[in-house]
Amino acid sequence: MPNRAERRAAAKGGNKGVPQQYDRTRGRARSGMLDEYQLQERSRRLIENGDAEWKPSSSTVVATQESDPTIANPEMNAPHSVRQWFRIVSWTLIALSIIGFFVVMWLPTKPLWLVITISAVFAVAVISLFFVAGDPKHNPNIDGNGTAV
Repeated sequence: MPNRAERRAAAKGGNKGVPQQYDRTRGRARSGMLDEYQLQERSRRLIENGDAEWKPSSSTVVATQESDPTIANPEMNAPHSVRQWFRIVSWTLIALSIIGFFVVMWLPTKPLWLVITISAVFAVAVISLFFVAGDPKHNPNIDGNGTAV
């Protein structure tokens, strides 16, 4: 009769892998299947070692208030140029034409002149955005790397 240490070693060795009631492969290849024992062992090692296995490679950056006042203190400014007024008019026309599309969609009879008018207003508003859009270098919603803030 084996001693206690040998019995424990045999029991521990027998617990590896997927339990028989969950084994869909019936002893065949297990590629792509999760090994519950390995996951539990990894979890146990992570708990024992703390965060010893994973080391971050980046540093943290603390945002300061004085770096960009528009981000730290956003406030609505009134349009101060003709280009900004035209941009507001373009977005308003787009919103109104979308509402117009929804209204026309529910009309039982759709007059062709109304659909053409709403489509033309939408097209003109979208195309006008290309002309009234500001310089991307002066966009307050983009940082120095071109990433949206």
